[in-house]
Amino acid sequence: MIDDPFFYALAVPAVVMLGLAKGGFSGMGALSLPMLAMAIDPVRAVAILLPILIVQDVVGIWAFRRTIDWRVIGWMLPGAGIGILLGYGFASAVQPSAVLAVIGGISVAFGLWRLWTERNGMPVARRSPGWVGTMFGVASGFTSQIAHAGQPPFQLWVLPRQLPRDVLVGTTALFFGAVNWLKVPAYLALGQFTKANLATSAVLLPMAIAATVAGVWLVRRVSAKRFYTAIYVLMIAVGVKLVWDGVT
Repeated sequence: MIDDPFFYALAVPAVVMLGLAKGGFSGMGALSLPMLAMAIDPVRAVAILLPILIVQDVVGIWAFRRTIDWRVIGWMLPGAGIGILLGYGFASAVQPSAVLAVIGGISVAFGLWRLWTERNGMPVARRSPGWVGTMFGVASGFTSQIAHAGQPPFQLWVLPRQLPRDVLVGTTALFFGAVNWLKVPAYLALGQFTKANLATSAVLLPMAIAATVAGVWLVRRVSAKRFYTAIYVLMIAVGVKLVWDGVT
């Protein structure tokens, strides 16, 4: 198990934000991986968070198992599988510094995109053909494999379809639940499911579950607009630092 105090100083707030995101504060969890990548190898950071995400996914899938758009899943999930393979190939072929720079770039892009949509609203687009959804699935799988950041490509194709609220939540939960399981063989192949990594995941898991429950309770009672803005600005700052560390 990791015993570096600096790691846990970043890991505890990271998994709390991850739990709050799963509990309803969507987007907040995107800062978790960039924070961990400041303390440990970025590929190892993704592997430590993956079991936590898989456990959290169970709650959402079970709660919304009857409200799923299977057409969206059918078009996007095969593309996500391709994207995961591409992400695995990238992570296995390049130096950790390159992965760090990519995670930083994704963090900056995600933060800027969320700030823009908070200010201007989600772009309204006509429904595109299913094969376009498969292409967005590839992008979602790749960014999810590299940085647990598959939401933006997924949302860009799915939100214009204007699904009912519960159908959107259920479809999102099932899609990313399946994506997270598809990532397991890739991280096994990368040799990242070590005893130390899994033990670290186990230590952090109770905090993540507690934060998920807290998120469900808080999301109905708290206006998080200003808090989100601070999170996205911080995400951009952390992303810039990761890019700098990755290229220098």
